[in-house]
Amino acid sequence: MSERVVLAYSGGLDTSVAIGWIAEETGAEVVAVAVDLGQGGEDMDTIRKRALDCGAVEAVVADARDEFADQYCLPALQANALYMDRYPLVSALSRPVIVKHLAEAAKYHGATTVSHGCTGKGNDQVRFEVGIGALAPDLKVIAPVRDYAWTREKAIAWAEDRNLPIDVSKKSPYSVDQNVWGRAVETGFLEDIWNAPIEDVYSYTQNPAEPRDADEVVVTFDKGVPVAIDGETVTVLQAIQELNRRAGAQGVGRLDMVEDRLIGIKSREIYEAPGALALITAHQELENVTLERDLARFKRQVEQRWGELVYDGLWFSPLKYALDSFIENTQQHVSGDIRMVLHGGRAVVTGRRSDESLYDFNLATYDEGDTFDQTLAKGFVQLWGLPSKIAAKRDLGK
Repeated sequence: MSERVVLAYSGGLDTSVAIGWIAEETGAEVVAVAVDLGQGGEDMDTIRKRALDCGAVEAVVADARDEFADQYCLPALQANALYMDRYPLVSALSRPVIVKHLAEAAKYHGATTVSHGCTGKGNDQVRFEVGIGALAPDLKVIAPVRDYAWTREKAIAWAEDRNLPIDVSKKSPYSVDQNVWGRAVETGFLEDIWNAPIEDVYSYTQNPAEPRDADEVVVTFDKGVPVAIDGETVTVLQAIQELNRRAGAQGVGRLDMVEDRLIGIKSREIYEAPGALALITAHQELENVTLERDLARFKRQVEQRWGELVYDGLWFSPLKYALDSFIENTQQHVSGDIRMVLHGGRAVVTGRRSDESLYDFNLATYDEGDTFDQTLAKGFVQLWGLPSKIAAKRDLGK
């Protein structure tokens, strides 16, 4: 029996060419694995047929939309995960679920090697290979685009020489990666960081500058899980999809940022994540109402580190697992409703209610009914400031 290689297959030029190239170079049979993460675009059956037409001995298509939403997007939401305080980990979240399906397919089909189409400049090569190393450390890795200096021109020539069923006439000026959590766009004229993005870059969001009526939405959470939109029960996937639609229609979720890649270079990226950013906005505000102060402060530190670990390809790492447990514990009281107005590219919270709320109206009010004992405040202030006061006396006395 021939050696087998499991290939992360997207249906595009590079991974389609990779099927035949791997077979020719290694003599191995190629099993193509395509994973549906809600990215839209071509029908997955069409992608499966193309893989077979390009020479794959098997083509696996996995519908992982709910799995991705429940097991990857939801933890990111509960972590309020924003890399560099802005990026909601669109591509970084999708790689570990793809890796999981690659490892499962390799085991099922008796493969000894996995392959991906990443370049040597990006983060995804790390996410794929470190993930594979964590789940199936005995598997080898082939990365044709990176390891053999493939260019688009070389790939097109290879495909044309062998009459592969790939349309190579239409070249997008951008490199795009998308899933239900968001969309990432780079390269082309965007590589000049002085160039402003044009409307052609965007797909998930409408122009926020165009006049339109505002949209008010109420998101209901149960223990940190979005369970209803405007009172209608939803799954996590449905919550993301509905807010992609409604927040996207209001231009919410556009990001233009220069980010620090794991590989050590800076990269300009355009992101669209209307559903992700609307949900994170709502979730953060509900935590403001339901989390005790010191827990909330410490959680913000954990959130930053969690986001860095995931961005850096360490989803399957001991520290990430430990932080998962902490974050899960913090969600036990994060239940209630958040009302937001979606308009002009922003999701603005206008109301909060929760049976788990730590907000006490009678303590907070300055009007009649105030139960806060202000006589205690004077002594508290004096004791709180005492260390600073003693140090100041010492320093001024020198």
